[in-house]
Amino acid sequence: MIYWKKLSQEERKNRIQRALEENVNFSKDASLGYPASKLDGKVFYDDAPFLKDAPTLQTYVANPNHIGCHTLGTSEKAFKGTQEIEREVLNVLAVDVFKAQPDSFDGYISPGGTEANIQALWMYRNFFMNQKNAKLDEIAILASEDTHYSIPKGANLLMLDLIKIPVSFENREIDKVALEQKIIEAKQKGKKYYIVVANMGTTMFGSVDNPEDYTSLLEKHDVQYKLHIDGAYGGFVYPFSNQKSTINFNNPKISSITIDAHKMLQSPYGTGVFICRKGLLENVLTKEAQYIEGMDLTLCGSRSGANAVAVWMILFTYGPHGWFEKVSVLQMRTQFLCHELDQLNINYFREPFMNIVTIHSRHIPEEIAMKYNLVPEQHNKDNKWYKVVLMDHVEVEHLTAFINELKTAIHA
Repeated sequence: MIYWKKLSQEERKNRIQRALEENVNFSKDASLGYPASKLDGKVFYDDAPFLKDAPTLQTYVANPNHIGCHTLGTSEKAFKGTQEIEREVLNVLAVDVFKAQPDSFDGYISPGGTEANIQALWMYRNFFMNQKNAKLDEIAILASEDTHYSIPKGANLLMLDLIKIPVSFENREIDKVALEQKIIEAKQKGKKYYIVVANMGTTMFGSVDNPEDYTSLLEKHDVQYKLHIDGAYGGFVYPFSNQKSTINFNNPKISSITIDAHKMLQSPYGTGVFICRKGLLENVLTKEAQYIEGMDLTLCGSRSGANAVAVWMILFTYGPHGWFEKVSVLQMRTQFLCHELDQLNINYFREPFMNIVTIHSRHIPEEIAMKYNLVPEQHNKDNKWYKVVLMDHVEVEHLTAFINELKTAIHA
């Protein structure tokens, strides 16, 4: 690890305090030009005594705006202190977790994985149009049927054709025969450029795609592509549970990765991460945003710097070894649940390195699904799966109670 370490409570508090001191202070400084301020003082008290020991809450009250991208060019100097905190987070994730070389990437803390995925689609669409003179109808998105709904949403926004690849019902693997046929058909329809989205932990199943399934066939058919990894769910699990994972920037074919911090990392909702290789993000520069110091290269524009601080606090509270231990505990609980389901001859899917267990709906009475808040694949009578997500709050006693009720239902 180059950047990631475990810090004491005092070290964390002092680091965030230094960052806030480097930002504009709307309570004291003469700041006449910004359409912003601290949170409303009549509602959010900035002198509450508990705030001195709560760096993330201090940052929420101070309300820094992290508009723009702080790994490329200059940024709004009023918030330079917490912008550096964001860069420290990106260094940990890009370099220490996803094996990028230092200073070889760009990225930002987005308002969630949906935006981060759409940011990737937007960036690659513009890359092909700007750098390859591609026409809009020559570009297509390739993704599996299990891919997150942000991809069809992005395809709709960007007016791109989405080609969905079937997966097998039981093991959720991409059908490579169907994939090749889809590529052949797309070429015949004039598609020359492909934006590939491979999953590192689908939302419903936790399934992990093999990016080579896509890249080998696209290269076989001699078409150009860019490969994006949607690790919104699995990004804080899979690299730690699977130490031999090659789904990272060591693979030269991978150009960008999305991660969500508001899932496994348990940061506040509205906290995603987008990371890409250098030389790509410039394709989404909004030249009209001339009043912004530096460049706005993000979909959202203004965004809270407090989210970056929240992610920083979590990462540097645990450190790499503490986080590995936490993921390992969740893996053991997942294995416990799978063992109990095996004993009951209940069919389920589980990606070996993930903490989601998705169970055939025929085994789960509706009242049990309701009681334990299981999430269905579809909210209708055609639903075939329910999922259990082994989050931090899911203890063995919860799993035991769930299993005992399943046993009673089966015997009944």
